[in-house]
Amino acid sequence: MATTKWVLDPMHSEVQFKVKHLVISTVSGFFKSFEGQLETENEDFTGAKIEFSLDVNSIDTTQPQRDEHLKSAEFFDAATYPKITFKSTSFTADGDDYKLVGDLTIKDITKPVTLAVEYGGSAGDFYGNTKAGFEVTGKINRKEFGLVWDGVTEAGSIVVGEDIKLNMNIQFAKQA
Repeated sequence: MATTKWVLDPMHSEVQFKVKHLVISTVSGFFKSFEGQLETENEDFTGAKIEFSLDVNSIDTTQPQRDEHLKSAEFFDAATYPKITFKSTSFTADGDDYKLVGDLTIKDITKPVTLAVEYGGSAGDFYGNTKAGFEVTGKINRKEFGLVWDGVTEAGSIVVGEDIKLNMNIQFAKQA
């Protein structure tokens, strides 16, 4: 069977993360620059191979001072580790949706992660391209990837939570 290649369409995709701040509220942020591709031998994407990378310097939490702190050596160390990468090891049907398992690398630390994938469907656009949409969600513990900075307030509240919620809306364009 022939392999079909799909390339991520950055104009119609977004990568968002959320983390607890002071345990009482949530801070959201985005990565604005990323790329990815998907290769499949099936019509239904089962067994697809997926690769993805994020540009750490494109982090945006709407607070420039916080963004600079996140890019610093205390967090992502963007100067040394400019990319966050993901490479799938399996993509399996899970009811009407999919389960995506792969290796996530942050700061040269690679760990397996499992993400839930909701398939939004396929459609043609105005230009005759076939697009496929997915919503990818999951949770990682930042400390497992070397993001260990901790702040504690005078009252003893933890400044940044350990769990990072990921939410990506991704559109792929089928390649001829």
